[in-house]
Amino acid sequence: MKGHCSFLAVFALLALASILVTSAYDPSPLQDTCVAINDPKTGIFVNGKFCKDPKFVTADDFFFSGLNIPRDTSNPVGSFVTPVNVDQIPGLNTMGISLVRIDYAPYGGLNPPHTHPRATEILVVLEGTLYVGFVTSNPDNRLVSKVLYPGDVFVFPIGLIHFQQNVGKTNAVAFAGLSSQNPGVITIANAVFGSNPPINPDVLTRAFQLDNNVVKYLQSRFGWKNN
Repeated sequence: MKGHCSFLAVFALLALASILVTSAYDPSPLQDTCVAINDPKTGIFVNGKFCKDPKFVTADDFFFSGLNIPRDTSNPVGSFVTPVNVDQIPGLNTMGISLVRIDYAPYGGLNPPHTHPRATEILVVLEGTLYVGFVTSNPDNRLVSKVLYPGDVFVFPIGLIHFQQNVGKTNAVAFAGLSSQNPGVITIANAVFGSNPPINPDVLTRAFQLDNNVVKYLQSRFGWKNN
């Protein structure tokens, strides 16, 4: 009887863990489409968005144009990210995928260290040479990195800090797929030093083991975006 109860307890824990893991990702759709709209009067609320009546769905709800256009990388980090998620294609709602184009300036254009809290990313290089990598979680904090060339593919696991940098002398272009309709992005430097309102400099001084004046200087430098 005791063993039977233990088995049931383990089974219940595994079932609960399965539910929690499932709820951590975009839910599977229960209908053909759930095109996102902003008007709550004309739809139902699913996955953070109101859905358009299927009778009024059109091809444009699943369409985006312009990923062939190079973007301006003349910003402090030398990169530009063009997202194609549920905000650009409302038909992506409940589909669990999205896409980005990333342009990198020559000689060091950088998509700075960042994380996607809701998605794994798979990146393919179209042009140029990229140094890419991600860092594993505590306590190891191990850097996993590689230099990529056109046609190469690299995966960044969900939630881990990662980056890409153009190490070539020409422009670089990459496309990346993400396993969420709205993967989110947290750029580490912007979040830490450019938060609104600012984090108390005393917190950052101790955390980064820096002089208080250095922290205040860094806080004055961040807050811009590359998308």
